[in-house]
Amino acid sequence: MITKEFAISFAEEWIKSWNSHNLEKILSHYTDDFTIETPMAAKIFPETGGIVRGKEAVKAYWTIGLEKIPDLKFELLDVLIGINGLTIYYRNTATNKKSVEIMTFNDQQKVGKAIVHYAE
Repeated sequence: MITKEFAISFAEEWIKSWNSHNLEKILSHYTDDFTIETPMAAKIFPETGGIVRGKEAVKAYWTIGLEKIPDLKFELLDVLIGINGLTIYYRNTATNKKSVEIMTFNDQQKVGKAIVHYAE
């Protein structure tokens, strides 16, 4: 089960990693067979239908995303805790859009799957 302490620590580190724009640091939170479902992937890679599988494919997707929004910076708004996962509620200060990222973890506390929802 995810503890409050782990959830807060993970979310803060996750935000810090994204704000650094260091892809290796960002990817260190994820399993090699990580899957992400996000409407943004559908825009960048329409053939995926919004589902990107595998760390290398996700890296390619996020590389393009960071190039498209070079001033990307996330602000942590809240962390919600589940059994084997958590949800990070944040705001992208570059676009002023709010998002949630729902993450499930494996036994090594790495993210195996994430589902992202965006406010319009």
